[in-house]
Amino acid sequence: MKLYEDAQRIIEESLLKVKPQEAVKKALQGKDFTGQVVLVAIGKAAYAMAEAAEEVLREKLSKGIVITKYDHATGPLGNLEIYEAGHPVADEASVLATQRALELTEGLGEEDQVVFLVSGGGSALFELPEEGLVLEDIMTITEDLLKSGADITEMNTVRKHLSKVKGGKFAKHVGNTPIFSIVLSDVIGDPLDVIASGPAYRDLSTSEEAIRVLERYSIPVEDHVKEVLLKETPKDLQNCETVIAGSVSALCMAAAEAAEKRGYRPYLLSSTVEGEAREVGRFFGAMAREIREGNSSFETPCALIAGGETTVSIRGKGKGGRNQELALACGEEIHGLKDLLFFSLGSDGTDGPTDAAGGLVDGETKGKLQQGRMPLTCYLDENDSYHALKEVGGLLVTGPTGTNVNDLMVLLVK
Repeated sequence: MKLYEDAQRIIEESLLKVKPQEAVKKALQGKDFTGQVVLVAIGKAAYAMAEAAEEVLREKLSKGIVITKYDHATGPLGNLEIYEAGHPVADEASVLATQRALELTEGLGEEDQVVFLVSGGGSALFELPEEGLVLEDIMTITEDLLKSGADITEMNTVRKHLSKVKGGKFAKHVGNTPIFSIVLSDVIGDPLDVIASGPAYRDLSTSEEAIRVLERYSIPVEDHVKEVLLKETPKDLQNCETVIAGSVSALCMAAAEAAEKRGYRPYLLSSTVEGEAREVGRFFGAMAREIREGNSSFETPCALIAGGETTVSIRGKGKGGRNQELALACGEEIHGLKDLLFFSLGSDGTDGPTDAAGGLVDGETKGKLQQGRMPLTCYLDENDSYHALKEVGGLLVTGPTGTNVNDLMVLLVK
């Protein structure tokens, strides 16, 4: 089962290379902050990033807060306050933590400094509804957008206009106090106004675009929500400096290095993959067939590598995530093919509302499911990739990884 061992090593080594700690330390070293230094860390990688920052800043750090996903913090961290909250949909804990972050950053002067550590997941974890809204308004719209198949840019365009802290509004809250942001990108192309909905970056989207997104996906909104959507977000901020600490491109390169070390010729297809998860899975399956039939220019043994973020239009009532659905769709296409496997996983260790990071399939996956409770296509129809992969031992479970730089997809062919 060398293919499976190789896949496991590639996953482990790739994730290790995109841990944010060293990038955070490098960004902070040599910084001569004066006055109070307040740290605010948000996102699924917030704890790991804050841990690195605390190690560098030490006695310079006056106070701070870490807001991360449930079960992503591993203990006390100096004098930092630690909160865990809901993801992918904000909850009451998100609001309470965000209110505390605003309290900690009130009354600062121009000589003080906010160190702002941002990673994916921050849109749900760092949330305070705009005046005229309640949390349930945001929860309902977020859930509808998640089910609709809207991509992350579309989702965050809407969320920025419903929030008191997104779309540059957190930077406005701190007034003239400078913000030094270190950002771990989980969005294709690293758009700073989209990652975690850009709390400390001028918003490039408009109210009109937010309304068009909701219309595009036929998501109804009440009149009081429409009124809030019409309030424009900040377009000019002078108090922010930003450094990008990691991205999906680095994840793909790390996977290529790990695959080459194990004798595979790596081919990096793209680090900007988008679209419906099952269609991307079928594409990888088609590539596998071309290779096996000798109709491609890829030399075996090879590793076809891609990164990005797909979407799922939810029509069934099953359980899963975009990476699991992508892998299962590929499993249908590679049925019967020998000496190859495919995996797709979220670098943060969580894929949708599940405890899995993603899924792994081979040429036997479809056949095994046909002998079980129901065939592969039925699982896909129900968006129930989690239970399908669990039945055949195809779930990838890493636990929280401490990083978050989008998704990794790899086809290994002997």
